[in-house]
Amino acid sequence: MPIPMFDNVPMPSSPSIQHVIAIAAGKGGVGKSTLAVNLALALKKLGYKAGILDADIYGPSIRKMLPEDRLPTQQEREITPALCQGIQMISMAYFRPENEAAVVRAPIANQVISQFLQSVSWGQLDYLLIDFPPGTGDIQLTLSQQANLTGAVVITTPQEISLLDVRKAVHMFNQVKIPLIGIIENMSYYEDPYSQEKRFIFGEGGGKKLALEIGAPLLGSIPLHPEICRSGDEGSSLFSKTPLSSSAQAFQHAASQLVDHVEALKENTKKGLSHFELNWKEMAT
Repeated sequence: MPIPMFDNVPMPSSPSIQHVIAIAAGKGGVGKSTLAVNLALALKKLGYKAGILDADIYGPSIRKMLPEDRLPTQQEREITPALCQGIQMISMAYFRPENEAAVVRAPIANQVISQFLQSVSWGQLDYLLIDFPPGTGDIQLTLSQQANLTGAVVITTPQEISLLDVRKAVHMFNQVKIPLIGIIENMSYYEDPYSQEKRFIFGEGGGKKLALEIGAPLLGSIPLHPEICRSGDEGSSLFSKTPLSSSAQAFQHAASQLVDHVEALKENTKKGLSHFELNWKEMAT
């Protein structure tokens, strides 16, 4: 199905989408897509209607992790997203053959993102999660300017080498005045299945350190667990079994914290104080 190209206009502020959340890191390899998929599934488990916009034009992977029950369709200027385990989803992966590289220059990639923002009919959603691509370039700025973001969740791993690039994503959102909802630390620890001892393979405390540094909450710490890898490779849900595993519980805790802090952001906005201002005022005191 070819991608339609219409006039570029910002994504309208639609009452049908309550909250648009960026899932970003400023770098690759920290598990943004895995986090986006499992946060969406956790939000669904909590009773919310969720969708995902996979904005990684050059290397989309979410379709593998969240295989579709219904493919996207297009009628004139409107695209109906795919339906994947109850999650609405749109991705470049639906518009080109599998394993074929997206060899396009940045202006074309920006147009594709703009069409995703303009032309997809999401219906009623409580949360639309946008899986940002790595970096802080044109596509990221297009999303920040056009997607009417409620705020951003920044993903990191514990080690300092990860924080170096993640700080750049934080700086970008500060520059474009997008509220920072919080930090999620991925691959935080490995829990020994026999002793239940936590082993901090990639170091300890990086997410908490970054959260304190920028004045944003740490929403959750996700373990390094084979179950998470396996569910992504198989396209299965961590939340399909009861009782929930420790990995699923970690994602559900992070999703609950996301909901709580988005509600807090709304209250701050009603008081005339933005989340951005609140974070940095707290840092200065």
